[in-house]
Amino acid sequence: MTNAPLIDLRDTTKKYDDGPPALAGVTLSVASGECVAILGHSGSGKSTLLNLIAGLDRPSSGSVTVDGTRVDRLGEAGSAKYRRASIGMIFQFFNLLDDLTVLDNVMVPAQLAGMGKGEAKRRAVELLGSLGMDRHAKAYPQRLSGGQRQRVAVARALMNKPALLLADEPTGALDSSSAEDVRRLLLDLNGEGQTILLVTHDVQLAASTARRTIELVDGAVERDVINDGRGAGLAAGTPTTRPTGAVG
Repeated sequence: MTNAPLIDLRDTTKKYDDGPPALAGVTLSVASGECVAILGHSGSGKSTLLNLIAGLDRPSSGSVTVDGTRVDRLGEAGSAKYRRASIGMIFQFFNLLDDLTVLDNVMVPAQLAGMGKGEAKRRAVELLGSLGMDRHAKAYPQRLSGGQRQRVAVARALMNKPALLLADEPTGALDSSSAEDVRRLLLDLNGEGQTILLVTHDVQLAASTARRTIELVDGAVERDVINDGRGAGLAAGTPTTRPTGAVG
């Protein structure tokens, strides 16, 4: 069991109508502790893949297994419980609640999961401190910079100690300086053992943040490459060493 991938998709297809599938027979795996970037243009299937892994949608065929759970077999209640227990999500536009303080925003996932208020507050304060945001605990999101709001979003995503962190275009709404801060934060989290799936259209962000990049084209895996930190492997399209079973 310890060698099982954290994410395991097998011949996974998603169709929404009679047109071409949004995701077309994708088979891939991600090991625990990896940081993997999913790269592709608009319409490539990135969002569909993310939604399937997060349990926000079900495949038309094939399987989706995350942290030992067959996500494609879960009902609505089971999917919500799975996301609370196993998934942390970071969004492009932060999705913070403007009428709650920074501290209260970070505490929301724990309270939804039934954690006691005292324990949730201790965990939130610890996370904000580790992310350099503790002095903003009583502030409201609209008073923060984009980079600071994304750090709060990261703290919220980590609140329930998720097995998997999903980052959906996490630097897309940030200036270059804030984007670099978030990139370094993701690197630090992965260095501490956090598994991260980074969804982006930015080749350089993928190459400099993730060890491995999977490129989607028209809902299918076009290439799966090991990054050298400069984007050379991806730019050249060279399918260097792949994890066993990574792509079918």
